[in-house]
Amino acid sequence: MKNALTIDVEDYFHVSNLGSHISRSSWCYLPVRIEENTRRVLDLLSLYGVRATFFVLGWVAERMGTLIREISSAGHEIASHGYDHRLAYELSPDEFRADIRRSKSIIEDVTGARVDGYRATSYSLVKSNLSYLWILAEEGFRYDSSIFPVYHDRYGIPDWERFPALVKDNGCAIYEVPPSTYKLLGNNIPMAGGGYLRLFPVQFLSFCINRINKIEKKPAVIYFHPWELDPGQPRIKIPLQKSFRHYVNLHRTEKKVAHLLNRFKFCPVNEIVSLDEVYCR
Repeated sequence: MKNALTIDVEDYFHVSNLGSHISRSSWCYLPVRIEENTRRVLDLLSLYGVRATFFVLGWVAERMGTLIREISSAGHEIASHGYDHRLAYELSPDEFRADIRRSKSIIEDVTGARVDGYRATSYSLVKSNLSYLWILAEEGFRYDSSIFPVYHDRYGIPDWERFPALVKDNGCAIYEVPPSTYKLLGNNIPMAGGGYLRLFPVQFLSFCINRINKIEKKPAVIYFHPWELDPGQPRIKIPLQKSFRHYVNLHRTEKKVAHLLNRFKFCPVNEIVSLDEVYCR
């Protein structure tokens, strides 16, 4: 069974854990590492013959079009990660619409290809802003990957469907593609990527994916960021909890990802959902 592999294309200074310590106005003056790190990801995927979905910030696509075209030319799907990494639930409906429209337009201009998918900053589609799904559908997105069915202090809808499914309402239908969780004692254990991938032993991650595939008969949805393959990135002084979430086990990420690429089959998101079923009247 094929699983979806997703990469959120953002630099270390875009990350929500650092948001209150690095101003957006300073981004243009900071050392950029996203190009080198993303090409490192591309080399790794090429080594294992894997294609993936890259959720790209419009801010990155606007400045590094050559990099985004390289990703597309290598056969990967390009999707949107919004424009400049703002939490969706901190945006009004009009601000959210403007953000996703801006990012989609930039990426499509850069690649010359339609953008079907979206992932909100830090999985910030939650119960309070679920109506944003219909804004996505109205703006031409065919799937979303922003709802994490877990408990977390920043995101999550714990009782959300754990696997990709068509969501219908308001005259629209859009696929929701949640990052994977492992069901244990009635709770959803996050294991799909990011800090969870870096924290858990790779044997546990493999066990979870294997169980999702063989017992639950579903595809897993895995994610990571190019900056997670970069233990040499600048170290920003931030509170201990945020520091742990951002920096733990960066030196192990690449080997863990390589282990999973070698053991499981992966593909872009648009190959595990039936986009012909999507509509918005």
